Amino acid sequence: MDVSIWFWIGFNLFVLGMLALDLGVFNREAHVISVKEAAIWSTVWISLSLLFNLGIYLFAGPEPALAYLTGYLIEKALSVDNIFVMVVIFGYFGVEPKYQHRVLFWGILGALVMRGTFIGLGTMLIERFHAILFIFGALLVVTGLRMSLRDEKPFDESNKVLRIVRQVLPVSAQYHGKHFMVVENGRRLFTPLFLVLVMVEVTDLIFAIDSIPAIFAVTTDPFLVYTSNIFAILGLRSLYFLLAGVVHKFHFLRYGLAFILVFVGVKMLIADWVHIPIVVSLGVIAGAITVSIIVSMLFPQQNGFEG
Repeated sequence: MDVSIWFWIGFNLFVLGMLALDLGVFNREAHVISVKEAAIWSTVWISLSLLFNLGIYLFAGPEPALAYLTGYLIEKALSVDNIFVMVVIFGYFGVEPKYQHRVLFWGILGALVMRGTFIGLGTMLIERFHAILFIFGALLVVTGLRMSLRDEKPFDESNKVLRIVRQVLPVSAQYHGKHFMVVENGRRLFTPLFLVLVMVEVTDLIFAIDSIPAIFAVTTDPFLVYTSNIFAILGLRSLYFLLAGVVHKFHFLRYGLAFILVFVGVKMLIADWVHIPIVVSLGVIAGAITVSIIVSMLFPQQNGFEG
C-alpha cells in the first residue's frame, strides 16, 4: 500500500492533536475516571479506528483494510494482558485512582515513540533480511508457550528495574500529588509516581517485543502495521479504566492470547510454503478471544488471580 508522506504527517498530527485534547481539555484536572467516562472514550477510540479502517477500504481496497483490521484486533487483544500487569503495578505502588490517568497518558506517549521506532526497525530488517521473519515467528511461538505456562508475580522488592532506578535516581520518600519530580531542601527528587511511570514504560517495551512481530505476521506494510498498532495503543487507557475492575474474571483469557501468539508465529514460520488467508487469521483470532472469555464466564475462578 503506497501512501504519500502527507498521509504519515497527517496521521501523526491527528494523534498529537487527540492527545493534546485529552490532556489539555478533558483531563486537565486530576480526577477518578468513571466506568461511564471510560466507556465513552473506548467507544470514541474504537469508532475512530473503524472509520480509519473504512478509509483504507475506500482508498486501497478490501485486502489492506482486512490486514489493518486483523492487526488492530491482535494488538487490542494483547493489550488486555498488558492491563493485567498495569493493575498489579498500580496496586503494588498504591497509586491513587485520580492520578492513574496521568501515568497512563505519559506512559502511552512514550509507548507511541518506542513502537514507532520498533516498527521502523522491523520493516527495515524484513526488507533487507527476509530470514528475520522466521526469527520473529519463533519468538512468538516461544512467547505464546511461556504465556500459557507462566504463574508469576512480576513486582516485588527484588525487581531489577526498581533496584536500578532507585540506585541511579534520587527518589522522594512519599508521593507529591500528580508530580513526577519535586524539589526538597534545594534538591531535585523524583517521586514514587515516576517509578510507576518507569514500570509502565518497561512493561510496554516487553509487550511491544511480543505484539509487533505478531502484526508483521499479518502484513509487512509499514503504514498498516504502524496505524493499527497506534490506534490500539491510543485506546488502551480507556480500556484499562473500563476493564480494571473485572479483568481478573477473564482468567482463561491468557490461554487465548497464548494461542493467538503461537498461531501467528506458526503462520509466519510456514508463510513461504503455506499461505493462510487474512480472513482465516481474523476468524481464528476473534474466535480465540471469544471462546476464552466465554469459558472464563462459564467456569469462574474461585480463588486467586491468574493474570
